[in-house]
Order: sequence, then structure tokens, then C-alpha cells
Amino acid sequence: MNLSFSTKAGTLAALQGVLKKARIAPLRVYTVAQWQADRSVCLSGIADSLGAGPWIVRSSCGREDGATQSNAGAFLSIPDVQAAGLEAAVEQVIAAYGEAEPTDEVLIQPMLTQVLRSGVAFSHDPNTCAPYRVVNWSEGSDTAAVTGGMEGRVWQQAANSDVPPVPTLVPIVVLLDELLTLFGSVPLDCEFAVTREAGDEVLWLLQARPLVLSGAPESEAVQAARLESIQRKVSRGMQPHPFLMGRRTVYGVMPDWNPAEIVGIRPKPLALTLYRELITDAIWAYQRHNYGYRNLRSFPLMPHFFGLPYIDVRLSFNSFIPADLDEGLAGRLVDHYIDRLLAEPTLHDKVEFEIVFSCYTLDLPQRLECLAEAGFSKHEREAIAHSLRKLTNRIVHPKEGLWRGDAAKVDTLNARREELLASSADPLERIYWLLEDAKRYGTLPFAGLARAGFVAVQMLKSLVAVGVFSQADYDAFIGGVSTVSGQLARDRATLDKATFLARYGHLRPGTYDILSPRYDEAPELYFDWSQRPPAPEPVKPFALTLPQMREIVNLLEAHGLQPDPVGLFDFMQAGIELRELAKFHFTRNLSDALALITEVGGQYGFSREDLAYCDIAAFKELHVAATDPKDVLLRSIEQGKARYAETLKISLPPLIAKPEDVWAFEWPETAPNFITQKQVTAPVVDCDARDRLAGSIVCIPNADPGFDWLFAYPIAGLITAWGGANSHMAIRAGEIGLPAVIGAGEVLYRCWSGAQRLHLDCAGRRVEVLA
Repeated sequence: MNLSFSTKAGTLAALQGVLKKARIAPLRVYTVAQWQADRSVCLSGIADSLGAGPWIVRSSCGREDGATQSNAGAFLSIPDVQAAGLEAAVEQVIAAYGEAEPTDEVLIQPMLTQVLRSGVAFSHDPNTCAPYRVVNWSEGSDTAAVTGGMEGRVWQQAANSDVPPVPTLVPIVVLLDELLTLFGSVPLDCEFAVTREAGDEVLWLLQARPLVLSGAPESEAVQAARLESIQRKVSRGMQPHPFLMGRRTVYGVMPDWNPAEIVGIRPKPLALTLYRELITDAIWAYQRHNYGYRNLRSFPLMPHFFGLPYIDVRLSFNSFIPADLDEGLAGRLVDHYIDRLLAEPTLHDKVEFEIVFSCYTLDLPQRLECLAEAGFSKHEREAIAHSLRKLTNRIVHPKEGLWRGDAAKVDTLNARREELLASSADPLERIYWLLEDAKRYGTLPFAGLARAGFVAVQMLKSLVAVGVFSQADYDAFIGGVSTVSGQLARDRATLDKATFLARYGHLRPGTYDILSPRYDEAPELYFDWSQRPPAPEPVKPFALTLPQMREIVNLLEAHGLQPDPVGLFDFMQAGIELRELAKFHFTRNLSDALALITEVGGQYGFSREDLAYCDIAAFKELHVAATDPKDVLLRSIEQGKARYAETLKISLPPLIAKPEDVWAFEWPETAPNFITQKQVTAPVVDCDARDRLAGSIVCIPNADPGFDWLFAYPIAGLITAWGGANSHMAIRAGEIGLPAVIGAGEVLYRCWSGAQRLHLDCAGRRVEVLA
């Protein structure tokens, strides 16, 4: 017969003598009624049954660990209690119940000693409701580190995974399986600790409770079938390819045209297919080839695994190889890049800065020295430098630089858009041509200008590396660049609402997301129009000193780079400015197309929420075919909804290095934990601003249960600097459906908590700063 969950103490008592895979410390339990009737009886014999102390006095309230609400961390536990303080500790625990029921309990156990590690383990992932075993643990003696908000480490594996966890976690996963068997497969989570005893490690169960999920748990068989499909796809992609350099590949969410940042980890079908259509299926490769890199046309850069988009890193690395580089050398270089990424996976969002050599810079010869350690000869390093110099000169040439032609295409884009919108073309025709023009005259030149912008920044950094610039010079140059973002801030301070929205109204935080309102669709959501912000400081133009000018002349000549200092600095400024300007203009086409998609869908009874699940191919089909529009859209939407339901059930690592990684992996320590799969846009406040908490995203330093009072306010979201996936605040946020980012890390927390308004996309695992 299966066991049933009761109170914290009741569940532990029921498991004593039954549980085989872990120990349960001795316990004494009494109810509030018993304590109030005669506390001396309750306290008698404690030392005999539990040892001389210290002890831990724990809550065991009827309002925690329930089937519909855990109230994790809502009540008090007091560790390291000595005999003299025991009575006061029990009183404190009972007082924390508020209006205590006579049947509420208090639990006393001996404190564990020589604790090696501790944490929390889930039988199911609360975000996906899928049967992933999730272990959040920390090394060290503090058994409250993880539940109290310290980030710790996180291991995640599918229920039927054959991939073993790290050896220290094997007993914990086995314990989860035993508890599932004992409680009849009811989803659960448990707290555990591991101690050292006579040279051996001993696993202790500290707590077990039902896991409150937002939906029905998925079956292990369904999960396994889906992951087997992903594993087969990854295995195929890892094989050698006749038209590609490199023995194998890696898949990542951040390299190159990083989907994690641009569309999120779990974009809905319309956003995913638009991003593929406009950039990652073909445009990306055309641009690279145009700029002198290898020809990768017809290779889609971004495969997806049941809707989770990844970059094929081998393909990306191939596309950064100069077209004229020797085939054998090119192949070894791609393999070196992949080996380097596998050795330092934390660089997956920095591959162009830290791993790949994609352009010539003033410090390139020094940077190429690292290839000597990997077996590249001096002659081979010189060949790489020669090819990159030739390619870079084509990009930065003062008169014929490739970026100049791309900049001119943006003007064509704007002229054609105005002509199209002024014509009598119907909405479907407009959608088609807005997107076609967005590719030819928008994302293609944008990709080129983004490449020019990257070369500009790399060249600027190299001026610092070779000692011509100080970091202050670098910052001053960047500060003197006039970007769209800077102009927007200046215009917001000077323009009236109508004029401002006419210029910037097409912008939306989620560029590809139809559910993200444009500025002109929801102006009050983004700006406080009751007052004008102060005007930003005017841009200070950067000026070179005469010694710097002379030094740069000599360097450019020595390195065989074509521009003079004035031409180089014109290029660097234009590269940085035009990258953002090109995006500003091509996103107007995209944003207008999304508005028209909303209009056409509305004619056939489909909402924005419905259309977010539609494949953009359905609208292309409606443009070219005589067919039933409602039927075409309905089939695409229904298929998209079915697929996206599967997307939400999958968890994959940010970097897939081998096929087995789809079954089990450790989350990178720097990756924040996103709770729920909701989205919210709201102002940001510190937790001390109590008069502004309602409707705001609240920032707190850690996921400590002491912040539980926040849930009494109608807050819109939560961000913590520190905290694990299974901390108390993560559990509570998941239960009440509050979008939350737990454990952002110091750098991201500083950025996000300093913002005025944020967009949290928990399903997509991304945060956007709006103001």
C-alpha cells in the first residue's frame, strides 16, 4: 500500500523504518495543544531520545507541505539550539504560525554534524511539469544554503535517462526514485544532506512533501520518446559533412546570431519562423560570403529541437573562415575552435571575442600566438593573418568598403516601404513585400553592417591592446558615437508625444513577437507622458591627439591596412552607428508586417494570441495561392499550438556538446533560473519601495524566506541576485504563477535592478531592459 503525505513531521515519521536509501534523524513531535497543556512534559527526555544537542527546532504546521500549496519557507526553523534555549525556540516557532491550530506541530531533531553537501531534489521540473529529476545542491556544512537562497549547483536529468549524474548525486537520484515508489508516483520534492561518518558518506532525508505543479505531470514514456527524437537529430548533426570543415559540431543558444537573446529560448512559432525567414535560414550565409568568408549558402544556421532554437556552431565557425584560406588549414582551424569551446564552455556567448579570428586587428599577430600551442606553424599563422588582412581591407576600404553599399540599401528599403504602403496593395500583398524587402534591403545589409560594427569594435579594442588608447580613450570614443538609442533619449526629452511616436512608434521590445505591443499601440505601457525626462548630456565628439595620430599612421602602414587614421575612425564610427540604424529601419518593415498580420488574422476571427502560434509560411501561402484563408490559418495555428505545448515540456542545456546531453546535464552556474513560463512588462522597484510594489517587478538581493511578505502585495514579477531553482522563493513564485528570475548573478542583477522598466519572458528565458 502506498504511503500518504501529511505534515512535515508526520511524513518523516511514516518513512522511518520504511526508507532504505537514506537515513532519517531521530525526532520528537508534539502538537501546539500538547505544548500549551504541559510544556515540561514535552521537554522531558529530549536529551535521552535525541542526544545532548545541539538540536534544530522545526515548523510542522498544517498549512505547509500541502497538496495544493507548500508555503515553502513561510514558517520558522531554528538551528543550533542548546538546552537552555529550547523552550524559547519552540515558542518562537509556534509564534511564527500566527493563529496556530491546536493540531499544528513542532518537530525537534538533532543537528547533523560533518555535513559535506546539502540541497533540494525534485522528481519533476516545476516549470515544465515534465519528469526531470532536478537536484539543487551546495557543497559545505550549511544545510539551509540552497533553500535559503544561495544559488548552488543544479543537475537535471530525464526520468528514463541512462546518463549517470555526477557520482556524488547518484544516491540522491536513487532516493527520489524510492520516494516516488513509496508515494505512488505522486510528484514530490525533498530536502537532503550528506555527512561524513567513519570515512563514509551518509545520505539523510530532512523533508519530503508533495510537489505543487501548475498542470498534470507528463508521462515518462512520452518524455523519453521526444528526447530520443532530439538525440537522433543531434547525433546526425554531429557527423562529418562533405561540404563543411570540422569533424563534429556543438549546438549553442548564444553563439553568432544568438537566438537566446533575440527571440528567447522558447519562441512561439510565428517569432521562430520569422527569425528563420529573415536571417538564419539563408540571409546570414549570403552576407558572410559577400564579405569574403566561406560560401555556406543553403545551410540553415539555426536548427530547432521541438521549437527550442540552437546555433549549429560548426557551421558558424566555418562561416568565419576566409574564403581563400587553404582547405586543410581551414579544417584544422574549425576543429581548434570547437575544441577550445568545449574546453571553456562559459565562452559560448563570447566566441567571436575569445575564440574565433574573424578579422585583422592591430594586435592579431600577438593573439595568433595561442595557435602555436595548438600545433599551428609560424607559416600557417602568417597565412591566416594574410587572409584576414585581405578580407578586412575589403570591408574597411575608405572608398570602396563593403559597408558603404550596405548603408545605401537601407535608403532603398525606406523608399520602397513608403511606396508600398501608399499603394492600393491589399494586406496580404503588403505583408509579403514588407518581409521580402526586409530581407533584401534590410536584414542582408544589416548583417553586413553588424559585421562592420563588430570589426570596428575589435579594431578599437586592439588600439587599447597595443597601447595607443587607454580604456578612458576607448570609453570616450564609444561615448561620442551617436546611436539610435541615444537619439531616442534626446527626442523623448524634446518632442511632443505625437511626433515622438511617429518616429519611434514601430519599436517593440520583442522585435519578432506579435504579442509585444508597439510603442504606438501601448504608449502608456512604456513611458510616463505626464512629465518629460531631463535631456541627456550632449554627445562629446572624440578627438585624437597628434602623437596618437602619428602612432596609428605607423601601425596601419606596418600592418598593411589600407585606410589612413581619418578613414579608419570614420569607418569605426560609421560601423557602430549604422549597425543600430539598419536594425531600426528593417524592424519597421517587420513591425508593420506584424501589425498587418494582426489585421488579417482579426478578419477571420483570430486573436494576436492565436496568431503567435502561426507559421509565417501560412501567410506566404495565402499570398500565392487561391485557397480558404481561414482554413490555412486555423491549421497552422492548431499545429503551432500542439508543437508549442511540446516545446514547453523540454529542458535542454545552453550548450549541447554531445548527443547524451539532451538527457542529462548540469546547468551553468551563471544561468539565471526562470520561474513559470509567463511574460510580464512592468516598472522595476526595490523591495523597500512599499508604496510602489503593486504591479511592479521587485528586486531583492536573495531568495530568502524572509521576503515572503512580498507575496501579500500584487507584485508583477520578482528578480533576485542570488537563489537556486529550488529555493523557497522559487517554489513560492512557481505556486502562485509569479514570473520570476531567481539567481541572476551579480552582473545581471546590477543591470536589471538599475533599470526603470523590464520585460520578463520566463518561457524564453530572457529579460529585456525597456527603460
